[in-house]
Amino acid sequence: MDSQTSQPSQASPSPHTFQVDLRGLVDLLSHHLYSSPKVYLRELLQNAVDAITARRAEQPDAPATVRLYAEGGTLCVEDSGVGLTESDVHSLLATIGRSSKRNDGLESARSDFLGQFGIGLLACFVVAERIRVVSRSARTPDAPPVEWTAADDGSYTVRTLPDEARTEPGTTVHLVARAGAGEWLSPERVRSLARDFGALLPYDVRVGDEAVADLPAPWDRPYPSPAGRRVALARHCHELFGFTPLDSIDLDVPLAGIRGVAYVLPTAVSPAQRASHRVHLKGMLLTERAEQLLPDWAFFVRCVLDTDSLRPTASRESLYEDETLAAVRDALGERIRSWLTGLAAGDPQRLAAFLSVHHLGVKSLARHDAEMLRTMLPWLPFETTDGRLSLEEFAQRHPVVHFTRTVEEYRQVAPIASAQGIGVVNGGYTYDSELIEALPAVRPGTAVSELDADTVTAHLDTVDPAEELALSGFLAAARARLDPLNCDVVLRSFHPLSVPALHLDDRTARHEQARAEAEEQADDLWAGILGSLRGTAPRARLVLNHLNPLIRRISSLGDADLIGTATESLYGQALLMAQRPLRPADSALLNRAFIGLLEWATHTDPGKDDRR
Repeated sequence: MDSQTSQPSQASPSPHTFQVDLRGLVDLLSHHLYSSPKVYLRELLQNAVDAITARRAEQPDAPATVRLYAEGGTLCVEDSGVGLTESDVHSLLATIGRSSKRNDGLESARSDFLGQFGIGLLACFVVAERIRVVSRSARTPDAPPVEWTAADDGSYTVRTLPDEARTEPGTTVHLVARAGAGEWLSPERVRSLARDFGALLPYDVRVGDEAVADLPAPWDRPYPSPAGRRVALARHCHELFGFTPLDSIDLDVPLAGIRGVAYVLPTAVSPAQRASHRVHLKGMLLTERAEQLLPDWAFFVRCVLDTDSLRPTASRESLYEDETLAAVRDALGERIRSWLTGLAAGDPQRLAAFLSVHHLGVKSLARHDAEMLRTMLPWLPFETTDGRLSLEEFAQRHPVVHFTRTVEEYRQVAPIASAQGIGVVNGGYTYDSELIEALPAVRPGTAVSELDADTVTAHLDTVDPAEELALSGFLAAARARLDPLNCDVVLRSFHPLSVPALHLDDRTARHEQARAEAEEQADDLWAGILGSLRGTAPRARLVLNHLNPLIRRISSLGDADLIGTATESLYGQALLMAQRPLRPADSALLNRAFIGLLEWATHTDPGKDDRR
């Protein structure tokens, strides 16, 4: 035999098992997985309800009761569920991560259970230093009761008990509070948490003698009239969310096993604010802060619902983002959209009250939904030169729907455009310009045009050529003073007479102005690059009103310096009237013009001190 082949093969390394530090794991749960120690009671209720569900799957007539007793820093939770044998205790309670729903052929029926992650009683160590479980199996009636006692250091003991220790199938869990956590096991706190988590549970759950469940759910109860139902739901909303809703919307999605209600907020909220909703899973409160339940545009409602299809995360405090949740989100969005359509068709007063508060949310929806835009078109309010109108009303009054893209642009032209008979819509608010541009798609034949400086100027009356020629010296001095600011000076006649000057520009003019300023401040390399980007857009213009008495007096001045100072003042005043943001150069101009006018008003020669 070859010596090499006779040597024994290298032994395989022996496997090892992980060692779990239970105290470290409990710390991880309490500080990172769970948002609050209160989830311990949800886990206890969950285990009890799942045990009853498992028993009833085999014994449909089995009792379905859960009793909670809190006193002196201890809590006892007793259920009439399926119970455990000694082997079940070793297999399930002492193995972290194993769920009883995977055993005894119940995998196919897991949708009937609340818990699916096998954390179970481990969460109770967040508030308890010792857990004692006494259980008797309904599946093995001859098996004696069994007791499992565990400490937060990871140790546990198991022993069988005499038959009289527990005569009926089910499980009783005893908790002893850890130092500093006694308040979580107080009768008042246990009663409050049980009501919060278990209000929609389908079984007889009581804290002492007080029932926890409040069934049927408010949205499923019969009421004597629609008005009575609205009042009852408004009361329910106030109890849950602290506000009285404008209206309530039924959320019924049978295919997803969803029943509930959406409450319309009575005050406006920011679209960026994440809405929080209450979600129950098979009756048990899953979370009060579900953020991804509705489409982003539906930020004006708060929901409470019960579902048997949505999947919770491991912490059971939020929803798992999957295809089911995406489908539910779309279905619930469709319910809210249908409610809006119904109001538009049958209850315009309630719709008007809703839009007066939440028009922003509807505009957000309508910009992506042509049917919704068509439905809401007669109702959505816009700021216009004719007052606050819908686009439908405005389009009926004006052959061309002119609009501005910014609030500043609207403010600078609105008074003048209105006086000249030009209809303008302020498209500077969120979503407005997008909706205005979508108007021809839902209202064929409507002309929509962005308002620019040329359009406004074209509607202003020109000055008699002879008069303008006589003022050529004045205009030359005014233009020379504003030329460094890339602004032309134009003389026109327009109403109202009280407006001496109007500053007009558009986006292309502002872009060119910004480019020119950047070119002046850049080094040679960047100045050359920016110079190559020079545009051909018209410059901003200061339109002087020839009908205004002040302009007539200024135009008669013979001093070029005084004309320049007055022109700078008019320029600054026009910017302020339009509420335009001032550049450093504009601020410096205003300051210079103010000082110059004070000097002229006091008959002081601005250069006198310098000549001394």
